[in-house]
Amino acid sequence: MTSKLEAEVWNEVDCLSCANCCKKMSPTFTNADVKRISAHFGQTPDEFRKKWLFKEKGEHGDWLNKKQPCQFLNLTNNKCSIYEIRPADCAGFPHLPKRISDYAHVHKQNLEYCPATHKLVEKMFVAINTGSSLKG
Repeated sequence: MTSKLEAEVWNEVDCLSCANCCKKMSPTFTNADVKRISAHFGQTPDEFRKKWLFKEKGEHGDWLNKKQPCQFLNLTNNKCSIYEIRPADCAGFPHLPKRISDYAHVHKQNLEYCPATHKLVEKMFVAINTGSSLKG
């Protein structure tokens, strides 16, 4: 992926007009996220997990939101009420700078929900088919 195409995407996409990531997906909450956010609410990490999260079944057992849309999303303006301390997964979303070969499964999932990811793939497709350089 190139930083040039990514910059073009962010000039064209306004996340606050969409918020699908917060409405239809859940971030993975790391232990550091849980510790930081629970402290913000004056809760223990276990209290926070019990109130807001569930542990996904399977080999990874990730901590995810119990409900959708995200409990921290203000549906009136699509802003995050804990933006400054949001989970790292949210801060990095939609992970456009990540190499496609390393994050193919993530980018594939994000195509369904994220206009920025979709637009980047379109731009890459056009660049490849027109012979444009994908270098930064």
